[in-house]
Amino acid sequence: MHKDRLNEDNNIQVLVVEDEPQQRQIIVELLQASNYSVLSADSCEQAIVMLKDNPVDVIFSDWKLVNLSGIDLLNYCRKSDSNILSRDPGFVIATAHGTISHAVEALQLGADDYLAKPFQRQELLLTIDKALKAKELRSQNKRLSAQLSEQSELVGLVGKAKCMQQVYQRINRVSQTNASILINGETGTGKELAARALHQQSTRHGQSFIAINCGAISESIAEAELFGAEKGAYTGATALKIGKLEAANKGTIFLDEIAELPLNLQVKLLRFLQEGCITRLGSHQEIHLDVRVIAATHRDLPEQVQQGRFREDLFYRLNVVPILMPPLRERQEDIPLLSEHFLTLHAKRHQLPKTELTSNALRRLLDYHWPGNVRELSNRLERYLLLDDESELTANTQLNDAYDSSGLPVFNFPKSSFNWEQFEKYCLAESLSLHEGNRTKAAKYLQMSYKAFLYRLEKYQLNG
Repeated sequence: MHKDRLNEDNNIQVLVVEDEPQQRQIIVELLQASNYSVLSADSCEQAIVMLKDNPVDVIFSDWKLVNLSGIDLLNYCRKSDSNILSRDPGFVIATAHGTISHAVEALQLGADDYLAKPFQRQELLLTIDKALKAKELRSQNKRLSAQLSEQSELVGLVGKAKCMQQVYQRINRVSQTNASILINGETGTGKELAARALHQQSTRHGQSFIAINCGAISESIAEAELFGAEKGAYTGATALKIGKLEAANKGTIFLDEIAELPLNLQVKLLRFLQEGCITRLGSHQEIHLDVRVIAATHRDLPEQVQQGRFREDLFYRLNVVPILMPPLRERQEDIPLLSEHFLTLHAKRHQLPKTELTSNALRRLLDYHWPGNVRELSNRLERYLLLDDESELTANTQLNDAYDSSGLPVFNFPKSSFNWEQFEKYCLAESLSLHEGNRTKAAKYLQMSYKAFLYRLEKYQLNG
């Protein structure tokens, strides 16, 4: 074995594998003369040992070696663990004159080039250069794949269920347009992730994506937050304030929990959607903006319109293209895929080894009804990873076990009298609580008509 001193001007390292000593020495000297750092080995076995301890950029190997062949070394390099071959080296195989079949086999198995013996110095250098370029191209492809993977994780939309495929198709269909989008869905279903996916797949992806939770800002400062304010426009306004809409110019604004927006600001938002301009608080000057608006809510907006809590004209302006994010209980076949995704994501974030789910834990997750949807699943899996305690993951997931084969809850009637009206009132209240006050969904959950459900709410004075 021969190893030269590392050349300070060129850190490209080539491993020469040749069992003929004189031929090996000639190749080593030719490469060293061209400022390559060179390692050499006389067998496939010796080369494999060296590769485990030395990062190599290119391997130049004879096809015919003692015992194992250059093809065996090629197979090892292309199938080996990336931790062993950190540089994913280029590979050139040398074949005897007239053995073109060996060269074809090598190329089919992943060699970057071949060189027929005997060869000239310039031919050798050209094949090494070609292998280096192929290696760099593979590295670029890996980096691109990693970036796409990270983007996928950022978007976070994971799932193969039919209902999710419909979501993906709609996002792909409208992402390149400027149409307003209204994303509906229960809390924790991933409405903001869908909004980010729409933005990242649009022509605005290089511009700002600004998210604002309309239910998390007080009514007194909501106008300034959205539309901006001039200095002195209100007490405490000591400087010009740029609103979220103006900050999102050329990009996308995501208005989460749009149903919580006060009625007076709904009028201003409607004007912006109609005319594309805003007026800062304390100013009379119109500012024209180019902003794509995506809104989301867990509430039933048509019902909110009927109750006078949301403007009908604004609803139609926002609801140009609706997207419904399905609850996790309607896409339970995605739970294994989502679990794998979140365990990988949280392990990377907390720099912990990834933990696998036991079959019992996965069964419990599949049987659970997930009132908190994907967000609850992510939260449980993160806690499980941090504490390494399966009981934390499966706590209170046995709720669905209390149902019989017909889907009816299993409970024991008391031997004494049973108050039906109290039980009915309890069921109504629990359904409302489960659906965060959404009466349409609560009625659907109990498989009652909306009119009958409202009648019973009135009967038991549950309207408040």
